[in-house]
Amino acid sequence: MEELSELLLQRRRKVDALWEAGVNPYPNDFKPLHTSADVVAAYGDTEQFDASGEQYIVAGRMLARRSFGKAAFIQLQDRKGRIQVYVKKDEVGAEAFETFESFDIGDIVGIEGFPFRTKTGELSLHAKQIRLLVKSLHPLPEKFHGLTDLETRYRQRYVDLIVNPEARDVFIKRSRIVNLIRGFMAGRDFLEVETPMMHPIPGGATARPFVTHHNALDMQLFLRIAPELYLKRLVVGGLERVFEINRNFRNEGISVRHNPEFTMMEFYQAYATYEELMNFTEELFCHVAQEILGTLDFTCQGNEISFKRPWKRLTVREAILEHGDVDAKQLDDRDLALAYARGLGLDLPQDIGYGKLVMEIFDEVVEHKLIQPTFITAYPTEVSPLSRKNDHNPDIVDRFELIIGGREIANAFSELNDPVDQKERFLSQVAEKNKGDEEAHYMDEDYVRALEYGMPPTAGEGIGIDRLVMLLTDSASIRDVILFPQLRKEMK
Repeated sequence: MEELSELLLQRRRKVDALWEAGVNPYPNDFKPLHTSADVVAAYGDTEQFDASGEQYIVAGRMLARRSFGKAAFIQLQDRKGRIQVYVKKDEVGAEAFETFESFDIGDIVGIEGFPFRTKTGELSLHAKQIRLLVKSLHPLPEKFHGLTDLETRYRQRYVDLIVNPEARDVFIKRSRIVNLIRGFMAGRDFLEVETPMMHPIPGGATARPFVTHHNALDMQLFLRIAPELYLKRLVVGGLERVFEINRNFRNEGISVRHNPEFTMMEFYQAYATYEELMNFTEELFCHVAQEILGTLDFTCQGNEISFKRPWKRLTVREAILEHGDVDAKQLDDRDLALAYARGLGLDLPQDIGYGKLVMEIFDEVVEHKLIQPTFITAYPTEVSPLSRKNDHNPDIVDRFELIIGGREIANAFSELNDPVDQKERFLSQVAEKNKGDEEAHYMDEDYVRALEYGMPPTAGEGIGIDRLVMLLTDSASIRDVILFPQLRKEMK
């Protein structure tokens, strides 16, 4: 810290010296007209340069510098990339060059110059004018080591984005992925909407909510765990195809797959079934992957993954029998299944419901093994309080989860639109909550009332945007794809 403090003091002294010399180290009148990409687009593939000496006006951060007495090469980074700049005393003038000598790595500078190639063939700008736009007080990480400490990268994302181009690329791709999804949905006549972030009753998912308080209304509110119940109210109201891309908040643990606030897209389509949404999801994911990667075959965390259709489809039961060391007789008998689960090391109560028991087994022995895109269907009704029961077997619901790379990416079902059934399931969830299940649903009387007005047959789906971005950018942790992930308090 002492060395860093001395560097800070040195740079602050340079700021003071600039002010004393009549140079404003933080001006606001320089207007770049071009980017590094404009220069590359015009001259990247040619050895011929405009005889008129076309001028480019760019601005960016100085990331490197090589000085040769009365000349220097610097590397400039702007929002579009990097370009080398040649600065010569005879060209920019003695006074400007003297000021330039006090520039540090990390400073933001403005350049006016013309393009040329160096003796080694590198496309560069020859500066005619150079100007300090922002004096940086903190030194950047060392050139050859960069910012490698993960916690520092997450905590100081602004530095990570400066020195690690791959981090910047991830978030540029993230923005493109979201825009591609929006375009895909709009092209299929879905209406984008916004629903409340603060809910009087948390619902739409099985999760523990964040609790807050509204002073003026003197009422307890919850940060939303899912937008589902509000979006389905809109379907009741006649908005037959709606979607929302926004944040959800869940007061749960933090891991490489979980952040307390995360981004999801939820969408609902009237007169559709969960089977149709499987096809829809394949189309959406293939469209995004093709646009982002240029292929449907790619690698993520060492796994070769193919989006080529059709994707595999298995019931929960089929998946357990295929991937677990258990036979149908054991799995179908509750007591034998409980014994099997405990043999896996799962600490489960004796009175656990059969549906929950099956899903505990699935989570333990199946999910992490599903690398290729796989739709898992026929979930127990017990763990699906908002899903429509299957017409042929009321113990399961018309639902799927999409698992890719060993992670759940999407969850969808044909919606329960029977208000009597929905109220009974809410009451069952309330009973579970009273037993101590903090993630069980609350009773939502207004949502039941909305269903009593009549919701058309509907299918809905939630897609984890962060996990999809992880998949398509080969990222190991959800923190790599969230600009400012939640972290513990910084230790001073």
